[in-house]
Amino acid sequence: MITVPPSGPPQHYLGGIALRLLAMASLSFMFVLVKYIDAAGIHILESLFWRQALVIPFILIWVMTHGGLATLKTQRIGSHARRAAMGLTGMACNFGGMILLPMAEATTINLSVPIFAVIFAAILLGERAGWQRWSAVIVGFVGVLVVLNPGAGFVAGFAGTHGMGTLIALGGAIMTALITIAVRDLGRTEAAATIVFWFSLLSMIPLGIALPFFYTAHSAHEWLLLVGLGLSGAVVQMSLTGALRLAPVAVVIPMDYSALLWSIACGWWFFGTLPAETTWIGAPLIIASGLFIAWREHRRHIDRPKEVAA
Repeated sequence: MITVPPSGPPQHYLGGIALRLLAMASLSFMFVLVKYIDAAGIHILESLFWRQALVIPFILIWVMTHGGLATLKTQRIGSHARRAAMGLTGMACNFGGMILLPMAEATTINLSVPIFAVIFAAILLGERAGWQRWSAVIVGFVGVLVVLNPGAGFVAGFAGTHGMGTLIALGGAIMTALITIAVRDLGRTEAAATIVFWFSLLSMIPLGIALPFFYTAHSAHEWLLLVGLGLSGAVVQMSLTGALRLAPVAVVIPMDYSALLWSIACGWWFFGTLPAETTWIGAPLIIASGLFIAWREHRRHIDRPKEVAA
């Protein structure tokens, strides 16, 4: 009998779940700050700049205590650059969706990421998805359509500021799904902290070039908002990374749906808004679809070693 030594950090499922829940709570708080920063008249490109700039020191501290700066070396700078371009676009869409929509509605649309990830994995990676996962995708799409609510006519449903916010939030979900595919490819050779570092650093180049055109003087209150944005973004990044070090993806991903509860609470507490009726109807369909996809992914990882052994 051959014994394979364990690889990677020790697994601690409860710790991984706790960190993922912390990431979702921090993400909701970060989006509260995004809305306040926009209300203060600060351009979205500047908020993106400080969101990325203030994350880098925390990533460096993390790296220095987990292997040193040598772990940031990479032979795939082109892949990191493509991931940074997609990540910056996706983050801009997510910020824009949160600015233009009530928090709960924008979060619900973003929860459709696993649905698009299945489609892109099948198209771009050639991954097989059986009828069960495709059925889950269809159910999820029905939920998305319910939330989008183009009831008065498809074109009319996307008219105005709310309609633009809906399209931007949907674009953010699609870009996040594509980012998932890119990170899955990078993860074959790169550590999580390395991926986060190069994303933050490379995205600073276009943001730094654009900053002088949008920068304005800020009050102490506005600087406090921007620093809070960077700090909460760092907590999100480190919690997400830490969760995946302690527990498998299929264990922690379902915790992402707690973001909807946080967004409902934050939307009501800070802005006095509650989800529309269509959100209450569509969200359970999207969540059920995502949970089933996560469960099927978990079963695939269990069954694959059995097939290899056979």
